[in-house]
Amino acid sequence: MAKVGIVGGTGYTGAELLRLLVGHPQAEVGLITSRAEVGQRVADALPMLRGHVDLVFEDPDTAALAACDLVFFATPNGTAMRYAPALLDAGVRVLDLAADFRIKDIATWERWYSMQHAAPALVDEAVYGLPEINRDAIRGARLVANPGCYPTAITLGLLPLLETALIDPTRIIADGKSGVSGAGRRATAALLMAEVGESFKAYSVAGHRHEPEIEETLGYAARERVRLTFVPHLVPMVRGIEATLYAELRGADVDLQQVFARRYAEEPFVDVVPADLALETRSVRGTNLCRIAVTEPQRKGVVVVQSVIDNLVKGAAGQALQNMNLMLGFAETDGLDGVALSP
Repeated sequence: MAKVGIVGGTGYTGAELLRLLVGHPQAEVGLITSRAEVGQRVADALPMLRGHVDLVFEDPDTAALAACDLVFFATPNGTAMRYAPALLDAGVRVLDLAADFRIKDIATWERWYSMQHAAPALVDEAVYGLPEINRDAIRGARLVANPGCYPTAITLGLLPLLETALIDPTRIIADGKSGVSGAGRRATAALLMAEVGESFKAYSVAGHRHEPEIEETLGYAARERVRLTFVPHLVPMVRGIEATLYAELRGADVDLQQVFARRYAEEPFVDVVPADLALETRSVRGTNLCRIAVTEPQRKGVVVVQSVIDNLVKGAAGQALQNMNLMLGFAETDGLDGVALSP
């Protein structure tokens, strides 16, 4: 049984990691930290875990974390990069759910995240943790950068088109919609139910920090520069991301359904659905699935891809567990075989 630690256990992502790990057949949580809740029983702070977790929150002490086989960082940006060097030196594998190691260009990362990188020497080593493109590299990695939620939905939706050069990579539009849990578990007036309910708004229209992550990853797939217009929106729901993606096709008479079906035929967590099936975020709620539909409306030369994920699972904790399974040699689907919650 592998021993794993979680740094940052009281946020939505840390709580989701715990929820998934209590059902994992080959891994157990030996340590969970929270500076604000040191000494409190985890099951008291997260009542859904009563009867499943008998731990208390501890201070993130490096020596204690070094006794783990793998440590998850479910923390704000800027935390993992300060702890990772010592843990890696101690032989611990590190999986960061924040953005510290996602972008290879450090100057770009520092511009978007408004801080100096504390471990630039590790950035090249870190493997971008999207199994659908980096599965073999993840298996041998010491340090994995778990992708962002929007980047996961958007990248999976565009990969088959860019890998086959079917679209113009300089004219892509990504329209993303997210539930409020994507903003994290913090007291912010803009996220109150009275502010979010019965409303719909775009945000970060001038530029979102996930945009360079998406462009960099898609550029590797396209083998050329990708230019993306990305506009995220906040919708009045708790979980879920829906990304509607638009691009100009380079050719006619392409069986887009077959392109996507072939690309994802062996992927356990990507489901390509018929184009006439209405995609809903609730169809993946609580699961590690990404469901995708693709069509060319009215044969006008523009492809439309719809991609839905649960932002807390495939967009965060579930994908992290999928990566952990690969890193520790477990079956990739261990702990991730749940069915979506509905209604």
